Amino acid sequence: MFNKILPHRKITIKTLFEFDKTPFNIFMGILTFTLVMAFLAGVTNYLIHGHHAYGVTREHPWGLMIAMYVFFVVSSTGLCIISALGHVFKFKSFEFIGKRAIFGAIITIISGFAVIAFEIGHPVTMAIYNTISPGLTSAIWGMGVLYSIYLGLIIMEFIFLSRNDHKWSTMFGLGGLLIGIAAHSNLGAVFGFLVGRPMANGVFYPIYFILSAMITGSYLILLMYGYKYKMKFNEEITNFLVHIARLLGLLIGILIFFEFWRLLTAIYGGVPERADTAMYMLTSPNFLIGELLLGMVIPFVIILVSKAKAIKPLIYASIGGMVGIFFMRYDLVHDTLVYPMQMMKTTEYQLVPTLIHYSPTWTEWAISLGAIGITLSLYYIGENFFFLDPKEHDDYFEHYKNLN
Repeated sequence: MFNKILPHRKITIKTLFEFDKTPFNIFMGILTFTLVMAFLAGVTNYLIHGHHAYGVTREHPWGLMIAMYVFFVVSSTGLCIISALGHVFKFKSFEFIGKRAIFGAIITIISGFAVIAFEIGHPVTMAIYNTISPGLTSAIWGMGVLYSIYLGLIIMEFIFLSRNDHKWSTMFGLGGLLIGIAAHSNLGAVFGFLVGRPMANGVFYPIYFILSAMITGSYLILLMYGYKYKMKFNEEITNFLVHIARLLGLLIGILIFFEFWRLLTAIYGGVPERADTAMYMLTSPNFLIGELLLGMVIPFVIILVSKAKAIKPLIYASIGGMVGIFFMRYDLVHDTLVYPMQMMKTTEYQLVPTLIHYSPTWTEWAISLGAIGITLSLYYIGENFFFLDPKEHDDYFEHYKNLN
């Protein structure tokens, strides 16, 4: 019955453990298991101690778990946009990746929900009051509602893609794309609406989030296909990955341009707090090594020098690129809150307030990194359970074979 709704392979617990016992596969299996166990340990400690298990404070109320939530939903939106280039907008070079990219979008947003569920405090109460007393003027309320609708749409898109029903998959794909972009720009607005935080406030983040999502999606596509084909690509796959690399190079170039003018306009004039925060960013290893070097410069240089044809080096650089994306999300949260709201002494013997330093606890690290284990587990199950690649009778596959 279920197979008629969503085609799948027959799978058992036994078959899940029947894989090539190569050193790399064994390492990935151990890593995934360790991360999932870490997630469970972190959740257990949170359920025992509540928010006291986290390193957040009233002065720095957002922490690592908010950053990881953003990391996952950015990944999901990026994969959705890259997928839509094929089966929604009919770019033939991207058509055959639809199911794999959309499945990646589904599991990454589920992982993001798993993280945020243990950050907001009362997820069940939130779901109830989110429905019966909606905060229509709240960007966070809008983000939650839109992402819930988005998840439903991309699940339906995946079902119809798996059934090779491209009429309905295109309709749900277009809906998922539009709602996903709306949700993601709304997430950017959560930061852009922070009037009391000049470094975040403004129109930059709603646009920046969409751009960085596409970059994240491109990195993940490169990693997915690098892992699937064990870095041994035929002509068709190479041709496709070159297209991805060219798109990635363009997007990174635009991101560098965005970041240059964001920081320059923040520093110019020496406006208190805004300029101070920008200078803090420019001297931070997280920004210089994480965001700039790993997230942008190294992949961009590889693409530029090789004219987007050095696929294997670029796939290795994509690992660093994802690390850079993580630092983009972490810095987004921390740098927004690093400058205290009160910088003046209020009593005679009070120390002069300084920048706020925040350190995640082991519980935050366990839940945040453990969610990566959830993503890897779901991806492995999906790879074995569903048909993520096009079949011979699929008209998309014919387009794919005729790439030149």
